[in-house]
Amino acid sequence: MALPRSMSVLVLLFLVMWRREGEAATFTFVNHCTDMVWPGILSNAGSARLEPTGFELAPGAARAVAAPSGWSGRMWARTGCTHDGATGRLVCATGDCGSGAAECAGAGAAPPATLAEFTLDGSGGLDFYDVSLVDGYNLPVLVETSGGGGGPSGGPTAACAAAGCASDLNAMCPAELRAGGGAACRSACDAFAQPQYCCSGAFASPAACRPTAYSQVFKTACPRSYSYAFDDPTSTFTCGGRPDYTITFCPGATPRSGR
Repeated sequence: MALPRSMSVLVLLFLVMWRREGEAATFTFVNHCTDMVWPGILSNAGSARLEPTGFELAPGAARAVAAPSGWSGRMWARTGCTHDGATGRLVCATGDCGSGAAECAGAGAAPPATLAEFTLDGSGGLDFYDVSLVDGYNLPVLVETSGGGGGPSGGPTAACAAAGCASDLNAMCPAELRAGGGAACRSACDAFAQPQYCCSGAFASPAACRPTAYSQVFKTACPRSYSYAFDDPTSTFTCGGRPDYTITFCPGATPRSGR
């Protein structure tokens, strides 16, 4: 049964404040969607696997996951997940990691999926984080910090900023990028596989790969998210002081998760 939002906030505050010795950060996942979501977690090469690597999260629920110092990786939400009647495998409409289970066990999200990306204790001892639409979009995601201090990469020091996309991009997705019957929006790179959209080949540099009409749709709706591969200055954020993080799915509680 879903928790009332007021109770979810109290649970969230308790989870964020609780940290065992030696942990660099606590990630608290919050589901404000009207449907169940299945968060997935993928550690980068050389980073420890977090436990769990995936789980189900009911509407209104929150769950904390601890990460060690130096961890880096990505997180996302799978939507529209059901168990196949013949095989029993978990199959998701968007963000499926292909594991066939709640745990992703080292597998990443199939695009399109909205990604939250983190590097803890990076250059200068700062954490780096962003919300990326480079692999497309399936639902709104907001990343907020608790404690610490920082700002956009290369920018002035300030209170740690929120990153993310709270808009329903599925409602404004160009017809040629729509996926899953409108449950997700593909990136132009995924849809067309052309170098100018993928920032590959002759376009594999910030000078050569510039915003396109498609990436501008994402950027206009979600200015604090990555819209294409070299969209760094306004999309990557830093935070010092060992903050904790809250990843909220459907922060505005307006769109439904994909089915």
